[in-house]
Amino acid sequence: MLYGLYLSAAGVQTNSYRQDVIANNIANAETVGFKRDLALFQQRRTEVQEKGLSPFRSNALLEKLGGGVFASPTLIDHTQGELENTGNGLDVAIVGQGYLQAAHGDQTSLTRDGRILINHKGHLALANNENFELMDPKGKPIAVDPSIAPNIDKEGVVTQKGKVVGRISVVDVADPSLLTKSGGTMLAIADPKQIRPATGAFLQSGYQERANVEPSTELASLMDAQRQLEANANMIRYQDQMLSKLCNEVGKIS
Repeated sequence: MLYGLYLSAAGVQTNSYRQDVIANNIANAETVGFKRDLALFQQRRTEVQEKGLSPFRSNALLEKLGGGVFASPTLIDHTQGELENTGNGLDVAIVGQGYLQAAHGDQTSLTRDGRILINHKGHLALANNENFELMDPKGKPIAVDPSIAPNIDKEGVVTQKGKVVGRISVVDVADPSLLTKSGGTMLAIADPKQIRPATGAFLQSGYQERANVEPSTELASLMDAQRQLEANANMIRYQDQMLSKLCNEVGKIS
């Protein structure tokens, strides 16, 4: 009976985690460049299966039940979001697989949020955090004349009055699963050597990329997670009631 309690408790815990992940996706459905998280689970094997022990050391029925479920590390869905026309020449959206590279001191981050401004240093920076300046292919900030509106073409080349003043670097990583969220729409990678020039990606000036979150789909998943959480919680209550009767009634000596 206690084995069933452990399985149900694991179901409550994992579905509570799933609810939190989905709720965060819904909360960021209007965040530019946001990538939704995927709450994944995997079957938990029994101790006999994990350690390769003899099946005679366990109950055959329990082995058929398995070890329940537990949460796997959250993954990021990097699929392209819908592009929205803003009419602002300093807004750029990346079409294809790639990221803008921005730096603040020794910290380098990647992002799909292409809203750009000119910061107090006269460098192109991210509008959601002007401390992070956009990098050119050589890893240097891009200096512009604040009094002249810059133009950005699909290759990332920045011009002012027809003169090239820099180029915005569009990069990619060999394994996107190594990227982790570091706040807002910023992505970090432990090994900077994984960063490389993007191939096949280009910039669309005057557009921004919306979050790749479909609210109706996320709401359906949220309700499913809630139902599964409630089902596991009810199983805990039923098993607790059965244990109570077993101890207080069946085991009573008259």
